[in-house]
Amino acid sequence: MQTTVQKISKPLATWAAALAMTSTALMGCGGGDAMAQTTAFTLSSPDLASGTFGSKHILNGFGCTGGNVSPELRWQNAPAGTKGFALQVLDLDAPTGSGLWHWAVYNIPATATGLVQGAGNAAASLPAPAFGGTNDFQDTGATGTNGNYGGPCPPAGDKAHRYQFTLFAVGVADVQAAGQAPRTGTAALYGFVLNKGIGSLLLGKATFTASYAR
Repeated sequence: MQTTVQKISKPLATWAAALAMTSTALMGCGGGDAMAQTTAFTLSSPDLASGTFGSKHILNGFGCTGGNVSPELRWQNAPAGTKGFALQVLDLDAPTGSGLWHWAVYNIPATATGLVQGAGNAAASLPAPAFGGTNDFQDTGATGTNGNYGGPCPPAGDKAHRYQFTLFAVGVADVQAAGQAPRTGTAALYGFVLNKGIGSLLLGKATFTASYAR
């Protein structure tokens, strides 16, 4: 009986040891993968934490009577190699067939981790060398002297419109030069440059959506 037990226990011990080694190796791989995984690139706004726009950030014009102040934005965990950022804000539900551009900022430096509230209302509030791009309210007088930020103002009676904020992390410091685009180029043109024109130099995108109806 003793000999039989020894013959059985030895293979069992060998199998158990092998299993333990395999488990340790798998745990090591899993742990290594977990450590190697980068934390998600995210964009958020404390001013829009509820998911909707308050009157302070609504357009003052075209039947709307808001403060038209751009919301504060924050981002973190930019991809490795990021040399700059670009921001675009699009009304996904505008009755234009292709959306309506509300805000655009280009050449935001890689050192930036956000935009202060009102950065879209005064060029001096943007971190150098960032500049405000054009939007679909340009030259209407509704967005003030800077013209970078135009708050929500959907048609009365529409269902809530969705306003998508997109932050692009890019591997170039000057997206205007890289895309050979004029400084006054449309948001659609810069959207093409960012999404396609600079190719692999688009390192990542972070988005969030807030809504508004009246």
